[in-house]
Amino acid sequence: MKKPGEFYQRNRALHPPALTPGYKTSMGRSPRYSLISLQNSISEITGPVFGPADIDPGDNDLLSNYAQPGESPIGERIILHGRVMDENARPVPNTLVEVWQANAGGRYRHRNDGYLAPIDPNFGGCGRTLSDETGYFYFRTVKPGAYPWRNHVNNWRPAHIHVSVFGTGFVQRLITQCYFEGDPLIPHCPIVQTIPDPDAIEQLVARLDLNATIPLDTIAYKFDIVLRGRRSTLFENKLEGN
Repeated sequence: MKKPGEFYQRNRALHPPALTPGYKTSMGRSPRYSLISLQNSISEITGPVFGPADIDPGDNDLLSNYAQPGESPIGERIILHGRVMDENARPVPNTLVEVWQANAGGRYRHRNDGYLAPIDPNFGGCGRTLSDETGYFYFRTVKPGAYPWRNHVNNWRPAHIHVSVFGTGFVQRLITQCYFEGDPLIPHCPIVQTIPDPDAIEQLVARLDLNATIPLDTIAYKFDIVLRGRRSTLFENKLEGN
């Protein structure tokens, strides 16, 4: 059995600047000293490995996975679906996709979230699924609300869902945010404005998909995730996208 090799290094020359004064949090998060290169450990290269046994059937249904029997969350019911693909539009199967989000009022179920919007007792705000053999995944949830944040006096985050994609090892995990078509707050968000490429911003926007909408029930949005190449999705923890 061959020993697994290390993953390719990131091309850090392609990163946007880590220090972006318009996004105030970057002042404390951006490095001030030279980065240290660490050798991949065996655990980082070989795991984790996820399979159907690790996922419950209802994990991708945020309308029911935290709700009391007979109850459902408040808000606009939506389907978020798409495919995980490589740079050649080939499917990436059996990939763990996780999401977390605020409720319809714009509040997270987190002890540090003090926004005045109420907690929804029937909404946990997180879910997970495995992509199928065609790379397809989907979630049922409610459309998250916008919320204010003290970047400046009157900044608001657009409605968004956080998305995590696992590869074959911990160091391959990618994290991004999914926005929604037509949201007027997108061009005003200081986090979005740190992205210099308009096409990269467009790839973070889920498009209305009436073909997948369930009449009298649920609106659908399509969000494909491209892992590598020139058209790759921008990932906030791997900004060069490759």
